[in-house]
Amino acid sequence: MIVWFRLARSGLLKAGQKKASKSPVALDNAMPNAYDFSGACECEHKHWFLGRVMRYRKIPDETVRRLPQYLRAVSFVHKQGCKYVSSQELAERLHMKSPQIRKDLSYFGAFGVKGTGYPVETLLGRIREILKLNTPQKAALIGAGRLGKALASYPGFRLYGFDIVEVFDRSPRKIGRKIGGVEIKDVAHLGDLGKRGIRLALLAVPAGAAQEVAERLVEAGVRGILNLAPCYLKLPKRIKVVTIDIAMELGILPYYV
Repeated sequence: MIVWFRLARSGLLKAGQKKASKSPVALDNAMPNAYDFSGACECEHKHWFLGRVMRYRKIPDETVRRLPQYLRAVSFVHKQGCKYVSSQELAERLHMKSPQIRKDLSYFGAFGVKGTGYPVETLLGRIREILKLNTPQKAALIGAGRLGKALASYPGFRLYGFDIVEVFDRSPRKIGRKIGGVEIKDVAHLGDLGKRGIRLALLAVPAGAAQEVAERLVEAGVRGILNLAPCYLKLPKRIKVVTIDIAMELGILPYYV
């Protein structure tokens, strides 16, 4: 299944700069105006730690993008009953370099044990906290075609705490039926998704309908969209959009074969 936490790239500002007055990245000993325990946000990923003031730094998008990979790998070793895992072990599982993993995790505090590795349960909980996965994330699926049916039935979403609670389509033949145990509703009646606790949506509709449906999702209170339509969406900057065009991704492979 598609790796679907693909985030837009942004520039990286180095932490520790001495220009505290104008720098958007505060120093380790700086005191902010307000506390933000929300984890990594969608734009400037500034992170605080519960219990004590540690760092106020901009987290690179590339680092946030790798966190779900770490979550999957750590979940695997947790199921095996391992108490600790080293960055080298994670690197071998993920085909990455251990210094990169250590650097990524260092943005969120020092919670490893030198010579032993990272406590698996602690690391697992911390990554889930950073990604805001401590509580189930409700999502709406728009489009009940073949791709939509596959998404509704995909068990891999459970690892990340995602629950597709509502499905919409415009076809009268599909409305009223169920996929993944969820009844398909008329897309013309989205209602206020935000008030129902749904801030995420998976968009699996034809390209010609994607922009209109996406705009309606924004009006309904959705703040993040996984766009699987073969087109790009023009939405307000406050809305996070991750676009994955499967055919386009496949088109890259022949170059390497």
